[in-house]
Amino acid sequence: MEFKYFSHNGKLKPIERATMPLISLEYQYGFGVYENIRVVNGIVYFVDEHIERLMESARILGLTHPFGPDDVRRALEELVEKTGSGTYNLKILLIGGAEPSLFILPLNPHFPDKKLYRDGIHTVTYNYERAFPHAKTLNMLQSYLAYKKAKEAEAYDALLIDRGGYITEGTRTNFFCIKDKTLYSPLEEKILLGVTRKTVLKVAKEKGFNVVEKEIRPENLSEYDGAFLTSTSSGIMPIASVEEFHFGAQPQALKELSNAYDEFVKSCGGKL
Repeated sequence: MEFKYFSHNGKLKPIERATMPLISLEYQYGFGVYENIRVVNGIVYFVDEHIERLMESARILGLTHPFGPDDVRRALEELVEKTGSGTYNLKILLIGGAEPSLFILPLNPHFPDKKLYRDGIHTVTYNYERAFPHAKTLNMLQSYLAYKKAKEAEAYDALLIDRGGYITEGTRTNFFCIKDKTLYSPLEEKILLGVTRKTVLKVAKEKGFNVVEKEIRPENLSEYDGAFLTSTSSGIMPIASVEEFHFGAQPQALKELSNAYDEFVKSCGGKL
């Protein structure tokens, strides 16, 4: 899909003007926060949740700015109206500094190969602990290096391992294990609270699943029936292997949860 406009500080501008000056110290040092939002047939999904997290991320970093939730929502609506219907992503960038800037850019999404949902994905591990777990920041160097390692190993993503040796999350994803109808999540205090993760938890509880927060080591993965990642771009993505460890066949309970999640997304009208 070709895009002609983006939003800068609430004003629509031609996409060719979507640039960042090289002298922006804040952008160079990653002093900013961001969100990725999915748009399907003109419906913007989970707007309130994404805006709430954007504001919370800025608060955590001490990034002061003049933009309120209504300003962001209005800018999103105007850009979607101008862009038209279709399926695409909206990337929000809130950059700090003496003159904070709010950018919203439409981007073509990356759709995972459908066979990955059937067969599961391969993942690797990477020792890294984010400084501000609840903030979605632009300081992504270590996550980039972790993802680079994953790609070099022909893996879908890297699972981040904290100093205690526990799995926290993926580079751009949340992580879960599953056993029977219980989901096991890393401790919330250590992870980014993903919007898709929140959606999956809502659906899981409605379908009778239990949810337990628990620290999970890679060497203990054999205790579970399976595992999966969640993200805006992929929804629920089953994991087939972590480094040299391989799960068995995808558990039926995970298939049930995936189907329920897909049905919810199709019918919710973009509201959680």
